[in-house]
Amino acid sequence: MQVRNKKVVWLLISLFCAALLSSGCTNYKKKSMGLEVELKNKQGLLEQQKSQNAELEAQVAQSQQTIEELQRKIEAGQTAGTATGFDGDVKFDPTAGTITVTLPNAILFSPGKATLKNATSKELDHILSVLKAKYASSIVDVVGHTDSDPIKKSQWKDNWELSSQRSLSVVRYLSQHGISNTQLRAVGRGDTQPIASNSSESGKSKNRRVEIVVHLKK
Repeated sequence: MQVRNKKVVWLLISLFCAALLSSGCTNYKKKSMGLEVELKNKQGLLEQQKSQNAELEAQVAQSQQTIEELQRKIEAGQTAGTATGFDGDVKFDPTAGTITVTLPNAILFSPGKATLKNATSKELDHILSVLKAKYASSIVDVVGHTDSDPIKKSQWKDNWELSSQRSLSVVRYLSQHGISNTQLRAVGRGDTQPIASNSSESGKSKNRRVEIVVHLKK
């Protein structure tokens, strides 16, 4: 009887040990599989980062090539407007990597208003066509400026608000006609960046403007 009991006890102990070993093996496999999945995920993220870095490097190289090409054209005698493809008052800054197209407010807006004069604008439509053809991936700032005369009769609180609303009107026009929202930024400068004296009407007229700033550098 005692021998039989001992056999039962040893059998139970053997089964218990086997269960422990089996459980330990299962946990090990689970941990191993988990580590393999984590490793694959990290490898995928690494490859994605490498791809993004390579794409960014290609964009930077392309931007630099565009800047150098514009410099060569201008040094060869072309105007900034002809070299860049834009018409009118155009400035190119190779150091900053920017093209700035200036539009007088009189072309776009009635005095004290922030709504575009017309449903379509040949000036903005030309800018649109050039942006799409040559600068499709560039960030574009639309910067509104005013003269220093305080707001008295219109609905705006001050020149900051007027310039901001005018820049937004132009941004919306560009967006509605095919420029990606991710490219566009609206900026209001009020009367803080005059390009002429506000002591004369001609100077004030020059200061009332919208600038389309195309950023070539990434």
